[in-house]
Amino acid sequence: MKIESLPMSADPSSTRRAPRRRTRLVALSVLALALAGAGGYALTHRASPAAPAAKPTPDAAKDTIHELSPRDIARVEARPLAVTLPLTGSLTPLAQATVRSKVSGIVLSTAVQEGMDVKAGQVIAQLDPAEARARVAQQQAMLADAQARLVMAKKNLNNSASLLKQNFIAQNAYDTSANAVDLAQAAVDAARAQLDLAKIALADTTIHAPLSGVVSRRHAQAGEKLSPDSPVFSIVDLKHLTLDAQVPASDIPRIKVGQDVQFRVDGFDGRTFGGKVARINPATESGSRAMIVYVDVANPDGLLRAGMFAKGSVVTEKSAPHPLLPLGAVRQQDGRDVVYRVADGKVVAQPVKLGLRNQDEGLVEALDGAAPGMTVLAVPLDGVKPGSKVKLPDATATASKG
Repeated sequence: MKIESLPMSADPSSTRRAPRRRTRLVALSVLALALAGAGGYALTHRASPAAPAAKPTPDAAKDTIHELSPRDIARVEARPLAVTLPLTGSLTPLAQATVRSKVSGIVLSTAVQEGMDVKAGQVIAQLDPAEARARVAQQQAMLADAQARLVMAKKNLNNSASLLKQNFIAQNAYDTSANAVDLAQAAVDAARAQLDLAKIALADTTIHAPLSGVVSRRHAQAGEKLSPDSPVFSIVDLKHLTLDAQVPASDIPRIKVGQDVQFRVDGFDGRTFGGKVARINPATESGSRAMIVYVDVANPDGLLRAGMFAKGSVVTEKSAPHPLLPLGAVRQQDGRDVVYRVADGKVVAQPVKLGLRNQDEGLVEALDGAAPGMTVLAVPLDGVKPGSKVKLPDATATASKG
């Protein structure tokens, strides 16, 4: 009989552990499936992003009304436009003189002081005339002596003529008498000339103002002894001044005689003075590339003074009256110049033909396409284009702008 050995039975404890491991595996599998399902649900049912804001329709954009401020618009005006060139310089008197003594003498009196107005021919100083009067008297006596000698020479000539007719004297004797008359006449003429000079010297002891103006300096005082050609007074004519302005040589071709000049001087609260170009120096100043332009300035009230510094401009070009547009209002569209004008509450592109420009004033003349009183956009505005509806500022705001 064959005996077979049977396998040993498993350990009861290991038999009990197996079901527990299977339970754990099943639980983990269920959990994994649950997580996978949740993830898939999340992917398939995630929240959609916020929808973008709806774009305005063209009709809504057309209905938008842009409110304009007084600074956004400009009213077109018609007036002349000028192009200017800046210049600076000093004011000098057109006429001035230093009065000098013509004769020697002691100053008896002076009639004026610095800053006083004088008229042409007015007595401004008096020298002692005693010596000059004595010379006049001396020359009068010498003239009388010469005249008496002439009378005697003429009598001798008459006697010689009678004797010559009777053949009592020779021809040479008569010629000698005639020559004596000529010499006596010459002496009379010389004495009369010396008397005239003496009288002139006497008149020169009274010093007169050679021109109307203002005394700028007194050189002599009463009691001083003057010699001929000594300075007595300096007088300047402030009624007519000259503005000596330096202009770069490159700008001289733009300057013409007769052009208007406007300038200001410190201390007159912004008052503007005027003049006209009178002369242009043909040579440049040494050490610079500038030329002097002389401007005549009328100063009837005498406010301006010699030596004041002036700053202004000369009008080099001036147009006839035309509508003027701000430079900021002009823009390019399809290769032509246009402005945006406001008509019936809408913006309209208006083609224009431009002329003279003034960059300093920021204006350009419109030769065609613009009319006085037209309202245009003075500056570019975002979102405002032809066809846009706009609202003009009220009259109060516009007036406050002006």
